Amino acid sequence: MSACPAPIYHRGEARPVLTGRQRVRVKEMSNNKGYKKLKIWERAHVLATEVYKVTMGFPKEELYGITSQIRRAAFSVPLNITEGQASSSKKEFLSFLNIANRSLVETEYLLEACLALGFLGKQDYKRLDILRYETGILLYAFIKSLKLKV
Repeated sequence: MSACPAPIYHRGEARPVLTGRQRVRVKEMSNNKGYKKLKIWERAHVLATEVYKVTMGFPKEELYGITSQIRRAAFSVPLNITEGQASSSKKEFLSFLNIANRSLVETEYLLEACLALGFLGKQDYKRLDILRYETGILLYAFIKSLKLKV
């Protein structure tokens, strides 16, 4: 595949104006990001987005309390996988995966607390807990396999 010509900057614009061919190439590159190829990232992403959707129904007075905390914990999992995948070494990647695992454990407790407080129904809790469990299994296996390569 031949290289695309350099982007053209219009006067006063901070971003380049891309030609049709360049836009296609940028889209191809963004769809091939390394972290998007990881099943663990995909599962963690689903968990995070589902937690976000469910918490939209939480009491408004909890927006800056447990709602914010569980969203941050859940999104920390795919974010750390993403950031770690961009690391320069496997050892550094493992460090990010361990942080993701700790955030997953935090999410586990917060789901239990939300159930106990009545913010989550049993059905939503069970669905999210299954996603959390599947994410944990994949994350554990991924960490274990990466440790063998370090």
